[in-house]
Parts: sequence; structure tokens; C-alpha cells
Amino acid sequence: MSDVLELQDVSVVREGRALVDQVSWSVKEGERWVILGPNGAGKTTLLNVASSYLFPTKGTATILGDTLGKVDVFDLRPRIGMAGIAMAEKLSKRQTVLQTVLTAAYGMTAGWQEEYEDVDEQRARAFLDRLGMSDFLDRRFGTLSEGERKRTLIARALMTDPELLLLDEPAAGLDLGGREDLVRRLGRLARDPIAPSMIMVTHHVEEIAPGFTHVLMIRQGKVLAAGPIELELTSRNLSHCFGLPLVVEQAGERWTARGLPLG
Repeated sequence: MSDVLELQDVSVVREGRALVDQVSWSVKEGERWVILGPNGAGKTTLLNVASSYLFPTKGTATILGDTLGKVDVFDLRPRIGMAGIAMAEKLSKRQTVLQTVLTAAYGMTAGWQEEYEDVDEQRARAFLDRLGMSDFLDRRFGTLSEGERKRTLIARALMTDPELLLLDEPAAGLDLGGREDLVRRLGRLARDPIAPSMIMVTHHVEEIAPGFTHVLMIRQGKVLAAGPIELELTSRNLSHCFGLPLVVEQAGERWTARGLPLG
């Protein structure tokens, strides 16, 4: 399998502080990765490098075969789908759910005077249906609940048929029902053999959907563990990552973590 992402000794430094520090990591075609770590660990920074919107201060980042600094990122970015808070803030709250997804076909955040072909609308409707949003096509994006908004963003990220899908805390802010619904849908997507390679950032192992294959743990900008999820998602690694004693348990295809009682 070929690499869709390869970072070699990547550091991102801001105001003398390394947000990520000499990270080497590769994601191969068809893999589904979870990035775990506490607040400020560098998770979103890594995702921003993978999206081509952030260039390393040091090291080399190669995305879909092209190295940042040696490629026109405007040719590269349509091949990458991204869903997260940053994207939600760029989108018009007044356009409908269907319009919100359709604008991705032109790489835009709001409609202007573009005309869409029937195939574009069919694709948008199909992705929204897959994410359980068929009943919300005419609702304005700004009126959606947090869960509905997250599902719309994922449908939008899939609209360009990306080779790499990046999800930045897709379950953040959801209640239990919303989280479980989203995890179920992400699991279905992760298991789809024709779905793109995926990288998801989260703080919580409970948000890891069935079908995700690998985990990367990061703390203070440094990689602590990376590899197959069954091997690396251990109590020892997670405790080291979050800086307190934790117990990781697997029940079926889902994961949970809890702190040890104070003795």
C-alpha cells in the first residue's frame, strides 16, 4: 500500500514553542487512524499539516505523493476532505443544508453564481442520506443542532471524493445520543472498503468507531505511540499520554477508559 501521508521529523514552532516536535509518522492507503492526546498536545496542529493548510517549520510533509513546498496546494487541497469546527465557522449560516454540501463541489464556502449539474446534486443528496440528513435538506445550516451540523460537515467533506478524510473532534459537544449516532455512522464509513483513508482527532476513546485500525498518541508535541489500535491502545500508553493512571477496556468493537480510584 502506498503512503497517503508521510511526515519526516516534522516540527511546527510558534513563538519559540514547538507545537509538534520532530514527528515522524506515515498513513497508508486504506488505514483509519485516531489521534489521541490531551488539550494542547498538538493533535489539531498535526491535522492542519495533513490538510496542507499549515507548513512545517522543520522536516518534510508529503501528502498524497506531493511534498509541501514543492506543490501547488490549490491543486492538492481538493483531494483532501476536512470536517471540523474551523470549517463550520467559515460556512454561511443562512444557506440550506443541501447548498452547504453542494458548495464543496467548487471548493467554496458559500454559493455565488455557480451552476451545479444534476450529478452534483445527486451526490450531495446521497452523502446527506448516508449521514441521516435527508429530512434536513432545506433547513438553514445555522439552525441545526450540533449533531446535525457535524453530520452535514462530514457529508460536505466527502463531496469531492477525497483520497484523505480528516475529522477534527467530530463528536465534540454532542450529547450521549448524538455521539452514539455519529459513532455508528462513522463506523459504517470506516468499514467501507472504497472510503478514503481517514484520520480523526479526539480526546476520548469512547468516540473511536468500529473500523478504525490505528492509533497515534501524542503529548506535548511528541509521539508516544503509533501503530495498530489493538497493540497500542493500552492502559500503560494512555496513562502516559494523559499523565494519570488510566485503565483501558475493550467491549466488543468499542473502547472505554476510566481513572483508577485514589488510594
